[in-house]
Amino acid sequence: MGAVPEPHNGWTFITNHARVLAAIADNSSVRIRDIAAHCRLTERAVQKIIADLEQAGYLSHTREGRTNNYRIEQAKVLRHPAEAGLTVAALLSLLVADEADRAAGPDTEAR
Repeated sequence: MGAVPEPHNGWTFITNHARVLAAIADNSSVRIRDIAAHCRLTERAVQKIIADLEQAGYLSHTREGRTNNYRIEQAKVLRHPAEAGLTVAALLSLLVADEADRAAGPDTEAR
């Protein structure tokens, strides 16, 4: 088993639930171990978050051999009243764009 990721101190703008959902959106067959490493969470925390998302209907999975393939309910509306009407797809479009920009590296200039 791998080492426990270093915890993050202080507050952040994005919740762990959103981070896990974005990691799954990036790769629908991603392993819990890889989500945990990417999000700097424990595997147990990721398992709990996935269970929360599945129970609330934002996520489902099918088992194919030893692999889970996740399906995100893109049209599902976000839970908080302040985000009334915003969908999971809208949230993920922001997070996925950010990931793509960061992957391009700091040498890429905005035009």
